[in-house]
Amino acid sequence: MSLALKQAMINLGNTKENPSVGCVIIKNNSLISAGHTSTNGRPHAEYNAITNSKKNLTNSILYVTLEPCTHYGKTPPCVKKIIKSKIKKVFFSIKDPDQRSYNNSSKILKKKNINVNIGMMSNKIKEFYRSYILSRENRLPFVTCKLAASKDLFTINKRKKWITNEYSRGRVHLMRSQHDSIITSSLTIMKDNPLLNCRINGLKMTSPTIIILDNHLKISTKSKVIKNNTIIFYNKFNKRKIKLLKKAGVKTYKATLNDKGDLNLTNVLMKVKKLGFYRIFLESGITLASSFLKENLVNDLKIYISDNKLNNNGTGNINRLIKFFLKKKKYTIEKVNLFGDKLISYKIK
Repeated sequence: MSLALKQAMINLGNTKENPSVGCVIIKNNSLISAGHTSTNGRPHAEYNAITNSKKNLTNSILYVTLEPCTHYGKTPPCVKKIIKSKIKKVFFSIKDPDQRSYNNSSKILKKKNINVNIGMMSNKIKEFYRSYILSRENRLPFVTCKLAASKDLFTINKRKKWITNEYSRGRVHLMRSQHDSIITSSLTIMKDNPLLNCRINGLKMTSPTIIILDNHLKISTKSKVIKNNTIIFYNKFNKRKIKLLKKAGVKTYKATLNDKGDLNLTNVLMKVKKLGFYRIFLESGITLASSFLKENLVNDLKIYISDNKLNNNGTGNINRLIKFFLKKKKYTIEKVNLFGDKLISYKIK
């Protein structure tokens, strides 16, 4: 099951509305095949593991992180493929919260004399599927907010571009690859002109879609993020700017405002989910991050803390934010070797 979970991790954030599932098949105490959910969600992990096998699967054992699907959608159900392959035993960790399949597979498989075992590594795998489970329960997508700060909790270095070291920044690139979209502000784009892509060899194709919140359409059309599939939410109409953005391949959507005259973040997230995005990586400055936290729209908060202080060279201190928004919130210092920096993860909701 641990190997199946590692398979599931391969495509996390790249399977659209479907969960990223991992599957391995064992026969005669040997691993004979493995598979994970394909990009955009299909084919499923079980189908891939079964079809990838070069061995006869009769009397083999299948381990899968999530309950196999039992309903007909764009593809036939995985239980049908399992039965046809004459697999003798199926282990799955947790039941699928999708009501079309919930608690159905064990009944179907048992009727075909296939032994079923449920619950292996359930706590760890349930944590892995938090975003998927919440997406089935809530109308909003799962939001992970990332901040970087100095040892004295400043988020802006007046003298240098970077606060954290290259290992922390590399970890951020990995996190980008595990989300289907990045939300940021036009202020961040205008100030830093970032690429906001994944620059890790082998993962460059998993760079998320960039979503920019730009109320007054101030962003320059020469910004590095202005390209095909970039999305901008605005409110103040600018016919000329919209025409230029459209020509560059950017999609624009008008959003409503809240009572403070800012873009309504809840409505933006609802639209984002309708557009097919389910795992959001919020990568912006302290202002937008605070707004998301204040409106209770953040599920996980990741703070990278540098081993160095900025003192008078720092601005944008998050000490007040931590005390106000994160009081009594559960957090862990993740055991990641960042060569001096540390990563603190808060589970907000």
